[in-house]
Amino acid sequence: MKWKWASVFGLGVVLIVGCSRPLNERAGNVKVIVEGGGKFPSSLAGRWQASQHGWEFEFEPDGRIASAIVSLGRVRVVPGRTTTTPTRSGHQAVFTPGPWTVHYVPSTRELTVEIIMDHVCVEMGGNTLEGSSTDTFVGPVAASNRAWQVQWTTFTRYLARTSDGASVHLSTDPTYGETKSLTFEKTDDSVRP
Repeated sequence: MKWKWASVFGLGVVLIVGCSRPLNERAGNVKVIVEGGGKFPSSLAGRWQASQHGWEFEFEPDGRIASAIVSLGRVRVVPGRTTTTPTRSGHQAVFTPGPWTVHYVPSTRELTVEIIMDHVCVEMGGNTLEGSSTDTFVGPVAASNRAWQVQWTTFTRYLARTSDGASVHLSTDPTYGETKSLTFEKTDDSVRP
């Protein structure tokens, strides 16, 4: 039921304007960690799209995330920048990212991405979804550098308020969250290092 509520609110958001800065400008608030002190493999740079739920990451050659399309509303968010976009009902959706982390283990090819959204507020015709979330994506990158099989765990702290004043908590379990399998594929229009 929580996923259905989030989907209802999320599908109501329409991205009308693009990113507020060029994607090749260095993204802020992204920490990149490579085990053993090595460098992030530049072959992973580019656009990675999930097979479901709308997620997309744009990795720079140094491992930083230039932008991400988040599942809720399919809105492109740039690290370190609040994104405000109109909804279909003529209201606003506001997405404020927190710190993001990219962690890579060369020996196992395991890539972990953590996306923290400090504040999300989506208004739709008198209804509002507001709160914060943390999404983690953990799994190995294929030897081809074109596929990434992950376990996606989301921790949401959302409150939905309806136009009649009723409130519904849409938070996941704070310890376990909700986990789903996803496959990301590197797109043909990905940036080549």
